[in-house]
Amino acid sequence: MVTLLHVSDLHFGAEDRDALDWFAQAVRRERPAAVLCTGDLTMRGSAREYALAQAWLAKLPVPVALVPGNHDVPYYHHMVRRLTTPYARYRALEASMTAPDLPGIAVVPLKTIARAQLRLNWSKGRVSNRDLDVTAQALERQRDRPLRIVIGHHPLVDADTDSAGSTRGGKRALAALARAGAQVVLSGHVHDAFDMTVEADGLPVRLIGAGTLSQRLRSTPPSFNRLVWDGEVLKAEQQSLS
Repeated sequence: MVTLLHVSDLHFGAEDRDALDWFAQAVRRERPAAVLCTGDLTMRGSAREYALAQAWLAKLPVPVALVPGNHDVPYYHHMVRRLTTPYARYRALEASMTAPDLPGIAVVPLKTIARAQLRLNWSKGRVSNRDLDVTAQALERQRDRPLRIVIGHHPLVDADTDSAGSTRGGKRALAALARAGAQVVLSGHVHDAFDMTVEADGLPVRLIGAGTLSQRLRSTPPSFNRLVWDGEVLKAEQQSLS
């Protein structure tokens, strides 16, 4: 039995300290094999917010796997930094974390954000051919693992939630990931949890979204997902702060 805790959208700068403490207590109590965080660690990608995020993550007593969210690049009023070194602070934070090594389980990141897009709303998802190829190749190399999970910030296809990822290239990416062996795709962004199975290129893929631990709530209270793998079946339970 392997337990993983899936969390997303911490939004340091607009964080909910009670929700963060509640989640940290769950990590200390359950000691999962890893925490999987699907982006939006910060609110505006500032140095101060990254320092807060790093200090909090460093106190979690388990390995952490991360992907960046659209809020993790410098905000629009720092356009030069956003266009020239958008991921510098995120990469420094990621390098400070202990990455998980899970027997029988592959956790592969997928970048779904961009420093700029040919549309007005840059917060929405985008999967480039290059980023998709990197993830698909990593999946192919780990086909021998019984459970293969992709983690990205934006939902590749929208669920029935108040907010939407509107991910460009999402359906194409989902089909390619399914062919490469992905069984589960974890995401965040919409701040409400969901769990559904879709067919991609004739193959079933389970899509699981986490809520938020920030003050930026949508229709549900702060939450995270508890995932349990017994070697054959992955069980997912949403844990909500009442």
